[in-house]
Amino acid sequence: MELLSGLLSSLGLSGAAGLNAYIPLLLVGLLDRFGVLNLNSPYDLLSNPWVLLGIGVLGALDFVGDKIPGVDHALHLLGGVVNTAAGAILFAAQTGVADIPPALSLALGVLVAGGVHATRTAARPVATATTAGLGNPVVSGIEDFTSLLMSALAVFVPLLAALLLAALAVVGYRFWTRWRTRRLI
Repeated sequence: MELLSGLLSSLGLSGAAGLNAYIPLLLVGLLDRFGVLNLNSPYDLLSNPWVLLGIGVLGALDFVGDKIPGVDHALHLLGGVVNTAAGAILFAAQTGVADIPPALSLALGVLVAGGVHATRTAARPVATATTAGLGNPVVSGIEDFTSLLMSALAVFVPLLAALLLAALAVVGYRFWTRWRTRRLI
């Protein structure tokens, strides 16, 4: 049961990182710092006060920048690397208690976070174009809230986090098929 819980938690955290890299990193680091979680080395570095400060500052800059049309697109390009790396780290950090090889857990984290981030990056220009950029703060806020919710669920109720990730996958797939159909017409 510990393996399944660890895998579901890993999926939820890496999916949350695909939406916002800094929220799940900060949450996991703080929870380890306050003894709620126990991260194995080298992932316990996330609870170092200087690392937490750096994640917090970068997260605040990303939070503000993601609400501004144009800046958000540049952040999404950079996020292709940052979000997937965060997803890999979070996936590996959570499966450290399970018998999954580190390379496999890192690869799975990259795939999950990368897939979520790619969907997010593909959807944002549509939101920008259809609302003249006025919808960006709302969409970004929803992404941030969903990342926070999924991160908390991944730590405390991993099954719900995995179900939320599956729901996001279904919504992303439906969005993709509708967009593709409209584009072909």
